[in-house]
Amino acid sequence: MKMTTIYLVRHGETVDNARQIMQGQTQGTLNEKGREQARQVAERLRGEPIDVVVASDLQRAIETAEIIAQPHGLPVVTMSLLRERDWGSFTGRFIPGLRGEVWPDDIESEDALLQRAFTFLQKLTATYPGKRVVAVGHGIINKAILAVYAHCTMSEVQRMMNAEVRVLTTSSVAMASAAAATAATMASSTNTSGSTTTVASAE
Repeated sequence: MKMTTIYLVRHGETVDNARQIMQGQTQGTLNEKGREQARQVAERLRGEPIDVVVASDLQRAIETAEIIAQPHGLPVVTMSLLRERDWGSFTGRFIPGLRGEVWPDDIESEDALLQRAFTFLQKLTATYPGKRVVAVGHGIINKAILAVYAHCTMSEVQRMMNAEVRVLTTSSVAMASAAAATAATMASSTNTSGSTTTVASAE
């Protein structure tokens, strides 16, 4: 059984992160702090035998991934499965101002997010068996990926900071056995429709 090692990274800080704006699936732009964070990750991973670098197809993740990939001379492969959660009509809003508001129906559901995270892990391990892969995503989709990986709920996963790296080791066989656990987690997840938001950061 070939194990795939995944260096799961959250993109560097963006202009809108600093402004506390809900970015969702907008492109976003790294600020200078975010670029420096990405360079620090690149330096940390410089000595690792990285085979592949993948990223969300949103610009803030691509830019972070390009900086990390540069020492290895690798291209960045984009995957729409790694996009951030679609925050619907909350997108572009000032996050502190959202507290207490009822969630609109156009926010991507937790079930859909977990299914996307599972599909991402399944596809990555099938495409790159035995490889060491850097995957640059976003705060909430990364949390969903970690929940699927650990067979737990998203609320049990500690939030990733900008340019934080967490290492996962898995395989296609492991992902196949995780399917039932993911389905159970999705079935028990709380429907956010009609609830109030406690979102604390611009992902």
